Amino acid sequence: MTKRFTLKMIAACAIMAAAGGAFAQSTIKIANIVELSGGGASAGTNFKNGVELAVREINEAGGILGKKIETVTTDTQSNPGVAKGLTQKAIDNDVFAIFGPVFSGSIMVSMAESRRAEVPNWTGGEAASITQQGNPYIFRTSFTQATAMPKVAKYIATKSKSLAVIYVNNDFGKGGLDMIKKALAGSGTTIAAEISTDAGQVDFSPAVLKAKNSNADALFVYSNEEESARALRELRKQGWTKPIIGETTLTGQKVIELAGESANGAVAHVGLTVDAPNPLMLKFKAKFYQDYKYISDHNGIKGYVGVYTMKAAIDKVGKLDRKAVAQAMKGLTISAAKYPGVLMDVTFDANGDLDRESYLVEVKNGKQEVVAVLPPLNPLKK
Repeated sequence: MTKRFTLKMIAACAIMAAAGGAFAQSTIKIANIVELSGGGASAGTNFKNGVELAVREINEAGGILGKKIETVTTDTQSNPGVAKGLTQKAIDNDVFAIFGPVFSGSIMVSMAESRRAEVPNWTGGEAASITQQGNPYIFRTSFTQATAMPKVAKYIATKSKSLAVIYVNNDFGKGGLDMIKKALAGSGTTIAAEISTDAGQVDFSPAVLKAKNSNADALFVYSNEEESARALRELRKQGWTKPIIGETTLTGQKVIELAGESANGAVAHVGLTVDAPNPLMLKFKAKFYQDYKYISDHNGIKGYVGVYTMKAAIDKVGKLDRKAVAQAMKGLTISAAKYPGVLMDVTFDANGDLDRESYLVEVKNGKQEVVAVLPPLNPLKK
């Protein structure tokens, strides 16, 4: 009798546990861990808004596997240590996935926690080293520097034989410097000066003077948005008239707003822009403006497409299984025809890096103008 009673109790506990598990998964909880204050506030706020816009759209359409997405947003304060702590807290709250941080230095620290807990983590960070550590749970929503720099290097090689580089002295900036040097090796363009600046630096007059004294015939600027705007203003102040070339962070919407007329003429390779000649992108631009009353930069697009990428991976797996979803991301090709929220056809490799078309833009009259559409580095798998 005692044995039968024990077996009944075990069965009852199993039923209660199953019910508890089903209740816990009545929604798909995701954590939006981003920079809402500090040096990354502009990038993080845009990313957050993009995530939340995608969540609203998906929920209005019925959710994922019939379940609504529930998102909780927290502020890293642009501090890697805080980002790590918030990631641990999100894991303790049993989130299905994490989005952010955006800054490379923060995700480099925090992703160790999401990896340990086997929680898929989408990031807007671009430092090449993020996906070079064999983390099976990290996925990008933007190009890695290893993908982006070869594209911009081809353009630089047509414009410059001697290049000065102003870069921010952190994981993001140093990674970019290494990759642009590697991409330009053998191109005929030499690096005349490597000019280090600090994150949050206000005075760019010494850096610009060094660039001028290098006698380079072009300048590559690789820093965060606010610093890029300060660099552009100082370049114009000191009368720099040679080409100014960069990556996404040189010509973003926030940079253009802060730099004003000083941004005109700057050229950059961008993986994402709301001004792309793409009907889905233009539709996103209009929706974002309708909800937030300002124009999204590339970070808003990163957050938005990240959530739709998660949806595509969950749909492929057919169940809410973190490990299976992470595995499904490896080699995944997502068609924009089937998932318009990804905005462009995209393929992920085994490291979590992505490949898709991108753009060469020039700032004209205070706006980005797409001057060339660049194909993926590798043909998309169908």
